[in-house]
Amino acid sequence: MAGFQTHITVSTAAGAAYGWWGATQLGLPMPVCVLSGGLCAIAGMLPDLDSDSGIPARETISFTAAIVPMVAFHRIQTYGLSVEQMVLAGAPIYLFIRFGLGTVLKNATVHRGMFHSIPAMIIAAMIAYLICGTGMTSVRIFKAGAVALGFFSHLLLDEIWSVNLSSRGPMIKKSFGSALKMFGPSAGANSAAYGMLILMSLLVLQDVQPRTAMPVVVPVPNLEEFEPPVRQVTRPARRIIYE
Repeated sequence: MAGFQTHITVSTAAGAAYGWWGATQLGLPMPVCVLSGGLCAIAGMLPDLDSDSGIPARETISFTAAIVPMVAFHRIQTYGLSVEQMVLAGAPIYLFIRFGLGTVLKNATVHRGMFHSIPAMIIAAMIAYLICGTGMTSVRIFKAGAVALGFFSHLLLDEIWSVNLSSRGPMIKKSFGSALKMFGPSAGANSAAYGMLILMSLLVLQDVQPRTAMPVVVPVPNLEEFEPPVRQVTRPARRIIYE
């Protein structure tokens, strides 16, 4: 299995290349490309959220808790909140991810489980799509692709490190095939992963659909039953003038 520094180095290099490609080939704004490169670098650590060791899991959950409120800033802004309210909304998000989600993952997951899988990579990309604002769809897809690329780099490195090259030829470790997989050995973990995948897919489809305003129905009066008001004209009394 590749080490933590190897993962972050490769995902950072992949993020830099991805951002350069978006700026030079797709013509995307430079801030979008720089942010996407950073997302790719951080996503290279996401599969280690189920790590048994302390440092990878602690560093990964800390980076995730810090970056999610900042990335979701534009999304939260669409709800009409002020800057102070958005700051107050970001604080509980950080605390929930840093302490609540981290504790749950530590107790409910095993290393090289479904967090190291293709469905988990797709789920991470769709979550990134949902929280990265409500702007242009192409920009949101580009950011989600950055997360998928960083996640995939981690899985690929784990598979490469599962092959031990020696003078007697390549030797396959027991961990081979445990990263780039569609299903794991646990039926409960598979059900949870694919249930989350279906839920995220529905949320993305709902978010992609254009929101059309409901037509305003104006009641039209029935002309047959309409009775015009009777106007009473009062004539001024004539005055008789005697000379």
